[in-house]
Parts: sequence; structure tokens; C-alpha cells
Amino acid sequence: DPRGLYMCETGGKRKSLQVHYRMCQNCIEVDAPTISGIVIADVVATLFLAVAVYCITGHDRGRTSRASDRQNLIANELYQ
Repeated sequence: DPRGLYMCETGGKRKSLQVHYRMCQNCIEVDAPTISGIVIADVVATLFLAVAVYCITGHDRGRTSRASDRQNLIANELYQ
């Protein structure tokens, strides 16, 4: 870790230099609350999507027509 206070002495003169060093320019620190928030948001979004798909596909069951059953009857009295 190159951070810190550096001292240099030459000919009785003392100079100091404070060094601040950043290892990564685009890094972000992710802590436990951030990770848990991401996981909870993902679970909620998945449940919302599952309920939406269930509701959309559940309404198609009541729209079937029974007229197609009557059209397929055989016109012969022996079979009726």
C-alpha cells in the first residue's frame, strides 16, 4: 500500500510528502446491505413477473366455446 506520509532529508532540510493512492479508478464498494437489496429486488421482480404470467394465461381458459362440440356430431341416427 503506497499511501502514507513520506519524509526526505537532504543537507539538513526536511521535506514531507503526503501520498494518496487509489487502486482502481472505476471501482465501487459493495457492502452487505447493497447486496441484500439487490437480491430482494430480484426476488420481488421475479414474483411479480410470475404472477403476471399466471394471470394472463389463466384468463384464456374461460374463453373456450362449446359450439365446436355441436358441429362435430355425426348426422346418422345409429350413432346418435
